[in-house]
Amino acid sequence: MSIALLFPGQGSQSVGMLAALTARYPSAAQCFERASSALGFDLARLVAHGPAERLNATEFTQPAMLVAGVATWHAWREQGGGAPAVVAGHSLGEFTALVCAQALPFEAAVQLVQFRGQIMQQAVPEGVGAMAAILGIDDAEVEALCGESSQGEVVQAVNYNSPGQVVIAGHAAAVERAMRLAQERGAKRTLRLPVSVPAHSPLMREAAQKLALRLEQIEVRTPVYRYISAVDALEHSDPADIRATLVRQLASPVRWTQTVRALLAVAPTLIECGPGKVLTGLTRRIERGAQCYALEDPDSLAAAVAATSTVTAPGAAHV
Repeated sequence: MSIALLFPGQGSQSVGMLAALTARYPSAAQCFERASSALGFDLARLVAHGPAERLNATEFTQPAMLVAGVATWHAWREQGGGAPAVVAGHSLGEFTALVCAQALPFEAAVQLVQFRGQIMQQAVPEGVGAMAAILGIDDAEVEALCGESSQGEVVQAVNYNSPGQVVIAGHAAAVERAMRLAQERGAKRTLRLPVSVPAHSPLMREAAQKLALRLEQIEVRTPVYRYISAVDALEHSDPADIRATLVRQLASPVRWTQTVRALLAVAPTLIECGPGKVLTGLTRRIERGAQCYALEDPDSLAAAVAATSTVTAPGAAHV
């Protein structure tokens, strides 16, 4: 059975995440040990015990979520889960997907996404930027009301998560104006997100330039699995093109609805690797009958392996 592996981004993290998986699968626990050595601090302890405020700081969330996704992939392979036909990730999850596809070296990627988190926070001072979810209005209407709300500032749609669920980002005042206008236009709900970094908006262009310089120092290889980017819902395989896409991604919208449909054209079953069920929930809103599994603990992982494998021998993930 052809499967696609999906990797979540920021927002799915929590203190104690994947504790049962890392206790059961040595290969998953080793990912956190390797990452701790690469980062110079005990990432495993931070993830296991917090404090939550530190884990939720962007520069720590990003490596924690990348390692959580890779650890889940290792556990999947150790349990006997099959190799994917295609991989993809939501925002930060793109880096995780590329590690699992052997396009980015693990330790280098862990350090890279910590740097990515740092430069994103530096690009916009605390309190200047904001993000908000707009529910119940179609994409074109959200784009239009952002245009009306900008008033010389930045606010735009940055995450096309599913039909009727769009995240906007930009200057905090402009985001607030867009939220009020969305309510006037009949939005079912508007929700300010607990982040100050306006990710995937034009305010990230300075950070993207810094990321480009850092990426030049890292080896990027051709992925061993097909990789579809959520920047454009297209397949990318050339290393130089992947570098450029990761830079472009930082200040470009996440086109997740299109990406899920592109994945389903390749593989009928989607597997979410990492804590939480955010991407699984979005997939079911995008394609109601889609077959998808979230690997949250040993039981859900074993059930997904059983449902998607005929006879598959356990294997190493090689990242």
